[in-house]
Amino acid sequence: MISLSPEQEMLVSSLEDLAEREFTDKAFEWDGPPWENVELLAEQGFLGINIAEEYGGGGMTEFDAVLTIEAVGRVCPDTAEFLYNQQMVAPRAIEMFGTEAAKERYLPPVMDGGDAIAIAISEPEAGSDVGSMRTRVEEDDDGTLVLNGEKIWVSHVEQSSAAVVWAKFPEGLGSVIVELDAEGVEIEQHYANMADQHQTHFRMNDVVVPDENVLTRGKDGFKNQLQALNWERLGSATVANAWARCALDKALEYVETREQFDQPIGDFQGVEWMLADMTKEVEASRALTHRAAVRAHNRGEAPDRLDSSLAKLYASQMVEDVVSTSLQLHGANGYQQGHPLEYLYRLARGRRLAAGTDEIQKNQIAAAVKRNGLPDLA
Repeated sequence: MISLSPEQEMLVSSLEDLAEREFTDKAFEWDGPPWENVELLAEQGFLGINIAEEYGGGGMTEFDAVLTIEAVGRVCPDTAEFLYNQQMVAPRAIEMFGTEAAKERYLPPVMDGGDAIAIAISEPEAGSDVGSMRTRVEEDDDGTLVLNGEKIWVSHVEQSSAAVVWAKFPEGLGSVIVELDAEGVEIEQHYANMADQHQTHFRMNDVVVPDENVLTRGKDGFKNQLQALNWERLGSATVANAWARCALDKALEYVETREQFDQPIGDFQGVEWMLADMTKEVEASRALTHRAAVRAHNRGEAPDRLDSSLAKLYASQMVEDVVSTSLQLHGANGYQQGHPLEYLYRLARGRRLAAGTDEIQKNQIAAAVKRNGLPDLA
């Protein structure tokens, strides 16, 4: 595991204390984003910790952002997911590629805990195959950019003022910021996924895109998009690690208090082996994720596709296994609707789909290894 600096140890300790004290009572009870927790994190300076200070963030590193998500997610999975989305997905893309005007407009409200920015990539006929994307930005004779298309499986639309939308320009793939109340944006449907999280299908009909809201386009547009996607993959791995640690914590607590045959079930060797396997998997996944974040920071760029895909693939499969094992240890109690493990089980399954499926990650890993071999240990 990567050694933490004294400042990072203090950051993790402070966040874990805050989460235990303030988030425990309502954890697993939220219907939508946990705004009370988000506002408190913003007040304490823990929201957007990796976003530049001039836009309301903490000016720290992506590894610090990883640590904040892990610390909070051990207590409240929904708060961890919000941090992941608003620190390592759409707002991060705006900071990486946006104009100064876009950064000043869209980032501070998110950092203040009063807004969110969605990410819109998938379409009814284009998921992993972004080359099949039909959403397009065309340029009128007077230079005005006009957007047409539709997006599906978009999270947090109901709470967001804007979305980062992937689209095709005449010269190739790019991305723009679209305000969700703009003329021509039409909500087709809100629906719930297996974890009862709301997602949205929306259309864009002749939506005018200001020049300052263009994030990427041109010959480097696709390369830039993939850089941003690597941060999303790393964030997905991080939130999976957080949920797995939450499940492991709950398993440890339960097996110490649940007695059968006149002893705590945690004293049975079979249960001890289950706990050992869970711990091994969680720590291996965290090591892959931490290494990817630190290596990216040392290079001064986004994580490469091998590091991010390795971390994302391993964490996505790991969290499903660890949560399932924790539920097994809880027996019929964990299988009841409303139990934290029942919710975590439904929540964890989505990690193998969101931010790129297992199969896409395997393709990315194989392509990177065939091209460059295994990376150096450093």
